[in-house]
Amino acid sequence: MAVVAQADLTRHLQALVTTLEPTCLGLYWPVRSEFNAPLALTPDVCRARMAMALPFVRKNPPHMHYRAWDGQPPTLTDEAKIPASDGEEATPDVVLVPCVGFTTAGYRLGYGGGYFDRWIAAHPHVTTVGIAWALAELSEADFEPQSHDRALSVVLTERGVVAG
Repeated sequence: MAVVAQADLTRHLQALVTTLEPTCLGLYWPVRSEFNAPLALTPDVCRARMAMALPFVRKNPPHMHYRAWDGQPPTLTDEAKIPASDGEEATPDVVLVPCVGFTTAGYRLGYGGGYFDRWIAAHPHVTTVGIAWALAELSEADFEPQSHDRALSVVLTERGVVAG
């Protein structure tokens, strides 16, 4: 089942990225049980067609920005201990955002640091694509967005686009 879900989400993500045609795609390096988007998209889908970037987190003050990424395994970690790129600062026009949970209205639950939330709020014209497993769907009653939350443009699971 998990292998099928991985393959389905990979197929949906590749199709969506091809449709969106970003100039610079902001990915994320997966932690815990997050979907491995870099593995799904590089090298065939991305490298020849678009620039790529990975987030870089600073903890004090809390801040996240993107750095250009060449698609090779990162050799650096950011202040959150997540693998990151040592490239120049970049501003993606499409970003993939990992979701611990999500609603069909496009709101996401993360790990609580607020890094993606702040970045999304500061870049309202960027297309945001939440990446989640279908079992992470939350009912509207279980998750009430806070004032700083912004709905994602799209949420994508192994079932396809489920929000946005």
